[in-house]
Amino acid sequence: MAQTTNIPRWNLDSIFSSIESDEYKQAVADYASGMDTLESLLDTAKDFTKHHNDNFDFAAWLAAYLEADNKVTHLAGTLNAYAYVIYSVDTTNTAYLNNIARLEEMGLRAQQQDLAFKSLLLSHQTYLDEFYTRFPQYADYRFLLQEAIDQTAHQMSNAEEHLAGELQRTGGDAWGRLHEQIISNARDEATGKTFNELRNDAYSADATVRKCAYQKEIALLRQNEIAIAAALNNLKGETVALNKRRHWNEAIDRSLATSRMSRKTLDALIGAIEDSLPLWRTYFAAKATYLRAHGLTASKTAGTNGEGLAFYDLFAHMVASAPEHKKDGDAAQSLLSKTWTFAEARDYIIDRYNSFSADMGNFARTAFDSGWIDAEVRAGKVGGAYDEDFPKGHQSRILSNFTGAFSDIITLAHELGHAYHFNCMKGKPAAFFSYPMTLAETASTFAETIVKQDMMSKAADTEKLQILDLDLQDASQVLVDILCRFYFERSVFAERAQGELSAADFCRLMRDAQEKSYGSGLGTERHAYMWAVKSHYYSTGFDFYNFPYAFGQLFAAGLYARYQTEGASFAKVYAALLSDTGSMSCEALCKKAGFDITTKAFWQSGIAMYAREVEQFVALAK
Repeated sequence: MAQTTNIPRWNLDSIFSSIESDEYKQAVADYASGMDTLESLLDTAKDFTKHHNDNFDFAAWLAAYLEADNKVTHLAGTLNAYAYVIYSVDTTNTAYLNNIARLEEMGLRAQQQDLAFKSLLLSHQTYLDEFYTRFPQYADYRFLLQEAIDQTAHQMSNAEEHLAGELQRTGGDAWGRLHEQIISNARDEATGKTFNELRNDAYSADATVRKCAYQKEIALLRQNEIAIAAALNNLKGETVALNKRRHWNEAIDRSLATSRMSRKTLDALIGAIEDSLPLWRTYFAAKATYLRAHGLTASKTAGTNGEGLAFYDLFAHMVASAPEHKKDGDAAQSLLSKTWTFAEARDYIIDRYNSFSADMGNFARTAFDSGWIDAEVRAGKVGGAYDEDFPKGHQSRILSNFTGAFSDIITLAHELGHAYHFNCMKGKPAAFFSYPMTLAETASTFAETIVKQDMMSKAADTEKLQILDLDLQDASQVLVDILCRFYFERSVFAERAQGELSAADFCRLMRDAQEKSYGSGLGTERHAYMWAVKSHYYSTGFDFYNFPYAFGQLFAAGLYARYQTEGASFAKVYAALLSDTGSMSCEALCKKAGFDITTKAFWQSGIAMYAREVEQFVALAK
């Protein structure tokens, strides 16, 4: 039974007490006046460029602009983060929706100013060396400013970009919110469970509960398939049209640029994962056979005659339930089988973070004690989990849906890892708070690894199979399922460029992607509606919201191996690495850490750890 008491909702008072508060209204006013300042600076630059270019002190102008822009970026980051977090726990609140719409409208102006700035930067780039010489405090901006220049190759005219941004509010962004609203408010009438509660049942130790929840989940999605498919079809159609106008050859190219990552690196990463698919199918088959042999599946066919797992058994427990009697000191059994209180989860995560560094442990304690976490499951709240960072006060907020399962502890550790990443950037200008998804997932996955390795170290032989399964099921999601999502989204973009797509089309493409990735690892009971579940597909700001997770998983494995070699001294190196993620490319940052990520060999070295775990799992399962 899930722990439903003493599970916190977050406290936002240190940011704003409400959208009606004087402080919030003043912040919105300051945001607008900050953009007025930027507008004035841009007008000055345009006038000098047109009439007095020889007398234009571009270096001094750029220094003034960057100072003003940092203030605006700081406010924009805080206001937009606040707008989303209050909406995400009350998705039908009209006032919150209107507030998001108002900030989006203000953001259109910021986008136009950014476009104008990039154009000026491009036309005056010959003065940048002088700028860095006269204003050495901006030396760290070299990468960001060059990136801004490069982005001008993928801009439409200012008028077109303005129109596209304005239309996106009632286009792609609105379709994405519709998907959120449908999913967060869907409920099974028979049981009263929300859609997100049904999703959580995938982790139940009861095989019948897992299968029943899976069937109800698909039924709810089928009932809403027309609206959800319309959202995805129209959102991706908008992206296809805009990418063509912005001179992107493929949607993946925009994602790579946003990720500050090269195509060579992506090809090496995907190639290494594809090479590892037989390994993962061996794991899935061994698990299916074990579940069948021990009566731990409600499927009639999975695990028989070589058939792989039922989709709803991907997260199945390797034991029916916690044993009534546990040996003294059998910590691993307690970790896996018990129903955790939130207080226990808090203490465990703080202890594990402390095992790596006192700085990381103290940060986790602050997050828990300061009311930064909203973990209660309730209607109207979005599913899953996320971390949102606020420039104001350099603080974060973490959303999760805590039920007391050990997987919830992993989720909390993951999201707190994101927040710790942001904490490591304290003292930097707001311009450096934006870093690519690839590097963002490194910190969260590293935090997960700390927790999982502790669990491994405390495992007795009798629990080793469960421990291995927990790690392998998570890793397979990040590698195999992420590859599935990558295949699916790639095929969606290819077909959407040729015409409209329906729910049947999306189901077909998802079945194809599952076959290419999971293959024989899954049996006949699959999930053709996973396209309707994952919110990542419904983002207008970032396509292929998938491969960065695989990047983070394997890069974190490499960093953790280095920590095991170097010991406690690595903590400072790690924190410094995180602090630099907003100021260089993935390749440059990883080279700084001693890795060449453009080779398949690097990624295979990370997979090797899981190959050893699969070998142990198969032996124990037999």
